[in-house]
Amino acid sequence: MKKTYRHIFFDLDHTLWDFESNALQTLKDIYSSLRLCEFGIEDFERFHQQYILHNDKLWERYRNGFIKVDELRWKRMWHTLLDFKIGDEKLARRMGDEFLNLLPTRTILFPHTNEILDYLQRNGYSLHLITNGFEATQHNKLKYSNIDGFFSKVITSEGSNSLKPHREIFEYAFKITGANASDSIMIGDNIEVDINGARNAGMDQVFVNHISDQPDQNATYTVYSLLELKEIF
Repeated sequence: MKKTYRHIFFDLDHTLWDFESNALQTLKDIYSSLRLCEFGIEDFERFHQQYILHNDKLWERYRNGFIKVDELRWKRMWHTLLDFKIGDEKLARRMGDEFLNLLPTRTILFPHTNEILDYLQRNGYSLHLITNGFEATQHNKLKYSNIDGFFSKVITSEGSNSLKPHREIFEYAFKITGANASDSIMIGDNIEVDINGARNAGMDQVFVNHISDQPDQNATYTVYSLLELKEIF
């Protein structure tokens, strides 16, 4: 017998909004507009891979409270430039600003995103977001992707002063939505951040395994496509 849920909390990046594809297009534009080739970065693919490496490391440090938001925003570019022996802080900060200006305007969503959000909304579920992203950036992603109308509340790490997987951001989400852990479920792609975080807050979870990675045996549900959510709700 299926459990009855009232509130569905989605992660945004890597779950609904295709961060990798959108970031790639944004970095290509920055590489071209700022003429990074003239600075000695002749291999865009290497530049892209080094950015991913540093971005992931710095996001982990940010989640664990070791660095502030501003450091994350420009130092991922700074460390990438250093890999090419370019010690130009001004350029790194400009790249960071350009990235945050352009990225939220990208509109690539995972397949069936609109279909499943419409399905869930029509079936009476209250839809919300819990995201570790920045307030203005995440709201702009939703607006430009034309999915902002599906969500009653958008809880960001910046707005809640907490981060997934910490329990505080989930408790904040319950407070402003009027939800309870018992009638809520979290849908996300990151086992540590989304799945374990929600479990520790007392919520059921859906692991969205877009990349067909090793499934989390402890997740309440696992899906490999957003369309499979219709089998749960």
